[in-house]
Amino acid sequence: MADSFQFELVSPEKLLMSEAVTAVSIPGSEGFFTVMAKHAPVMSTIKPGIVTVTKDGGGEERIFVRGGFADVNENGLTLLAEHAEPADKVDMAALDQSIKDAEEDVADAADPEVKARAQHRLDQLKEARAGLAG
Repeated sequence: MADSFQFELVSPEKLLMSEAVTAVSIPGSEGFFTVMAKHAPVMSTIKPGIVTVTKDGGGEERIFVRGGFADVNENGLTLLAEHAEPADKVDMAALDQSIKDAEEDVADAADPEVKARAQHRLDQLKEARAGLAG
């Protein structure tokens, strides 16, 4: 059996999860990464996507996040999410509206730098949407 570590998922509203887990897969802004017990310390921004939590007793939980930060240290993993909810409870219509809004932001951007940031955000939202559909 794999070693466990402490995982805390925090949103601006409240502490959503605090328990022993064996692995957490995170949509890092530079790519997905998995944290397990005794992981080297790291801090990373996260992009919109699915966090997959493997619980200590077995079983997985999928959580949709809209970005934030992950902090791995000697005490475990803390994920500070801008917004988080169980993947099976996501309001797909609201997510689709966010994608439409992002598409408008790309179309309306006059400055190349602003347009690039808007396109990056749109790409992240579309990737997250695809992860929820699959």
